[in-house]
Amino acid sequence: MKTPNHDMNEKICVVTGAARGLGRAISETLALAGATRVYACDINMAPAEDWIGNYSNITAIPLDVCDHHALSALSGRIMTEQGRLDVLVNNAGITRDALLEKMTESDWDRVLDVNLKGIFMMTRAMLPLMKLQDRGSIVSISSVVGTDGNIGQSNYAASKGGIISMTKGWAKEFVYGGAQIRANCIAPGFINTEMTQAVPEKVLSKMCARIPLAALGEPQDIAEGVLFLASDRSRYITGQVLKIDGGLVL
Repeated sequence: MKTPNHDMNEKICVVTGAARGLGRAISETLALAGATRVYACDINMAPAEDWIGNYSNITAIPLDVCDHHALSALSGRIMTEQGRLDVLVNNAGITRDALLEKMTESDWDRVLDVNLKGIFMMTRAMLPLMKLQDRGSIVSISSVVGTDGNIGQSNYAASKGGIISMTKGWAKEFVYGGAQIRANCIAPGFINTEMTQAVPEKVLSKMCARIPLAALGEPQDIAEGVLFLASDRSRYITGQVLKIDGGLVL
């Protein structure tokens, strides 16, 4: 069991892609840090059934980040139940990897829709709830692939690089008029999730050999970075990309 702290006391949070992997670790960490409510959202919340009941301050929300009507309904619900939003964590994302010559247009479109357009739509829907108090923290999960590229991931790299560019623009835009709404990114490296667990051991060994700290990261490593950027401990940080990659990209 993770150790509770109080960095999220009285804060209202939304996490997308929350059912498993990074999203689960982030949701649990924010809840244990004292959040009043964490709305844990995912297009398929079934994987969360074995853990989410352990937290009285987490609410499961089935949600497609590309569904305008669902986003509007979520915004309305949060407004009715909480009257504001303090933290938005844009974590939902997918991969459809292929070399460029074999990548289909549908694979390109789907990755850009979920990973980039989905974050745009989610943030646009949640921003008015932060503007009610002129403060808040938006943390979007990018990737080192978004800063340095990777073979066979043209669509993924474009989407993750786009998140970084959007975030930098938002960091300037959302403080207009004196508001304190911050926007930052986290760029994970190779993290021990279901995706990497499916990679053959021989390939994993080669991946680890490229990392100065000689190991995959854990979901909790990313969750701790999110907690920092979501909390008031980072109140003077905005428009930044925090790489959590064991030194993979230096």
